[in-house]
Amino acid sequence: MQTLKTQSMEIERKFLVKRPPGGYGLYPALEIAQAYISTDPVIRIRRSGGEFFITVKGEGAVAREEYEMAVTAEQFGKLLAKSETKILEKTRYLVPLQGGLTAELDVYHGELSGLLTVEVEFGSPEAAEGFTPPEWFGEDVSGDSRYRNVTLASYGLP
Repeated sequence: MQTLKTQSMEIERKFLVKRPPGGYGLYPALEIAQAYISTDPVIRIRRSGGEFFITVKGEGAVAREEYEMAVTAEQFGKLLAKSETKILEKTRYLVPLQGGLTAELDVYHGELSGLLTVEVEFGSPEAAEGFTPPEWFGEDVSGDSRYRNVTLASYGLP
């Protein structure tokens, strides 16, 4: 039986990257491939390392509901055939930050090659609002729909 991982509220901010931190390639990394079987509502399928997931995302920019469930490789393949978007591929580096936070540095591949974004997840909207990004972070694009992964997979680079 598969279990539903319910994260009642995902609270994160997303930034462009001025320049990646030195030695970022030495941090733990995941190879991620994802596509969207629906863009409205947003339903994502993802391969992350050797694991496979289907995720339903709610409305919102910094805070939104998210429901995730593990699926098998076979189910992932069948769902991928039904995708409304291109496959988005990226390497995600997990870079530790002060205060016990983690920067998820995404280095995109393929048609999105050259794009680097970084996301940080928070425990509360207040923590997200009070966050002071490190120097290597660039523009805050949390509210810019052009940089949402669903938009990047649908339309490419802004």
